[in-house]
Amino acid sequence: MKDLAPLIKAAWKARDNAYCPYSGFKVGAAMRSKATGKIYYGCNVENAAFPSGICAERGAVCNALATEGPGIEFDEIVVVTTADEPSAPCGSCRQMMVEFGTDAIVNSINAKGDKTRMTMDELLPNSFGPKSFKIKPSSKK
Repeated sequence: MKDLAPLIKAAWKARDNAYCPYSGFKVGAAMRSKATGKIYYGCNVENAAFPSGICAERGAVCNALATEGPGIEFDEIVVVTTADEPSAPCGSCRQMMVEFGTDAIVNSINAKGDKTRMTMDELLPNSFGPKSFKIKPSSKK
């Protein structure tokens, strides 16, 4: 297992910048690129028009894609909150993350240091994703 400390630190820092005036529930996420080792992070951003917000995990994915392109895969993902139990990614986030590898490890951590550790395949079994159909050559690197 690679060192998670830099990802945990990045996720907590991102969480500090979360914009959540409606729920008050701050979330930070950090993901490490399998190819480059670079860490990408995001925080949740709420909006008065509730469906318009974005979760920390999806923000981090967008950050990574904007930098490395659609061929990116992650080896480790960290999600942090101050909830009583570690908070797993929501269904929308799971669906977006599975596009970039089912073997990525998702670590959910709370402020007490409690942690869950699961692969994307465990979090979203029998997922619908790139393996579900033939991808057009121009849509992935």
